[in-house]
Amino acid sequence: MNEAATNNIPEWSVSELSAALKRTVEDAYGYVRVRGEISGFKGPHSSGHCYFSLKDDTAKIDAVVWRAVVGRMRIKPEEGLEVIVTGKLTTYPGRSSYQIVIDTLELAGIGALMKLLEERKKKLAAEGLFDESRKQLLPYLPEVIGVVTSPTGAVIRDILHRLADRFPRRVLVWPVRVQGETSAAEVAAAISGFNALEPNGRIPRPDLMIVARGGGSLEDLWSFNEEIVVRAAAASMIPLISAVGHETDITLIDFAADRRAPTPTAAAEIAVPVRAELLSRITALTARRLACWQRTVAQRRKELQLLSRALPAAEDVLAVPRQRLDSCAERLPRALIANAQIHHRQFTRTASRLTPRLLSHRFQRCREVTGALAERARRANLNCIERRANKLTSLGQLLSAYSYRGVLQRGFALVREASGGPLHSAAAVTAGARLDIEFADGRIAATADGDAGAITPKPRSSARPAAKAGGRQTGGQGSLF
Repeated sequence: MNEAATNNIPEWSVSELSAALKRTVEDAYGYVRVRGEISGFKGPHSSGHCYFSLKDDTAKIDAVVWRAVVGRMRIKPEEGLEVIVTGKLTTYPGRSSYQIVIDTLELAGIGALMKLLEERKKKLAAEGLFDESRKQLLPYLPEVIGVVTSPTGAVIRDILHRLADRFPRRVLVWPVRVQGETSAAEVAAAISGFNALEPNGRIPRPDLMIVARGGGSLEDLWSFNEEIVVRAAAASMIPLISAVGHETDITLIDFAADRRAPTPTAAAEIAVPVRAELLSRITALTARRLACWQRTVAQRRKELQLLSRALPAAEDVLAVPRQRLDSCAERLPRALIANAQIHHRQFTRTASRLTPRLLSHRFQRCREVTGALAERARRANLNCIERRANKLTSLGQLLSAYSYRGVLQRGFALVREASGGPLHSAAAVTAGARLDIEFADGRIAATADGDAGAITPKPRSSARPAAKAGGRQTGGQGSLF
């Protein structure tokens, strides 16, 4: 092409060209369905989106799954997984590349599903979730049975019918979807929910749990192969029976459960015994126990009879002691008489050795001892009386020293009011009050003729004045009138 022709070509910016290519690709292809192997997948980005590539033997295309789409996917992207995806083909201008924005993702055939199942089984087994040491024993006769299944399917009817035939028990049903995008999360939540119930709460905690679903294809049963379901089954503290699919269907929950049942009906048979058979067995055991007891009693009776024959008769056992008793009873009167005679002779010999002189000497000795003791008692009695008299005299003197009469003997007088109470101050005496004055040698009555202010005390003289007639004194005490 010559230079003039190239100059007539329209000019594009990089952004304009990228936008034009984007429109061309999207308009030409739109939604496409692509089969390939996932490559370069390192897990979801921090934003929640997934970035990887799809490749085959000769080509590779970039792929992206937005976060909202990842949450809805039943099969999550994994490295090396062969899948069939449906999405919109577009370009990414930042790298000048084209890519597919995936809306749906499914495994490419049964082989891919089996490969994924086997890899997941190895991973969970390596963590010890399938170890036999983790298995719990099933209760022989559970009071409450929890069932995790669809409430509208034939599975729950088969389980309830079988339980009613064998041994009716209380059943709690936790309804879940058994296939679909949300099925795995609902089943795991149901298992955890039963474990979270209180044993004695309003809704009782089950003693046994059954996770059940009818038969179906591998894709239909895939929810029970999800890690979230397997981990919930392995962590369950309630013994769990897995009854998913038919006898030939194997899911990962079967390995994590405490017991696997080939069908939901078989799970009900494992859960409870047959009531009629149990009653029959109890009756048989009761009869065996009664027969055993009867045989034991008969054996013991027979042994007792054999032993009783070897024992001597009662007359033979008592014959010798009875004869010995008769002999002793016969000799007892003679022995008593002989014993009395022996003691009488001993008394006579002792009495003959007690002469009057000896008796007189002993009597004199006793009299002397008695006299000495009597003299000692008399002297002790006199000493005791003297000590008590001295103490009494001392206490009398002490009482006289503390008595107010001693004060009266020294020339003082005790003034009382008419009622007999002592007066302690002149202020307590009013004019015309009746007084009682006690001296050492007697008492007189008086009447006050003035109040306390009219009485002027006189100075005390060195010599005591002579007492006036009538026993009154006007010495150092002054006059009260």
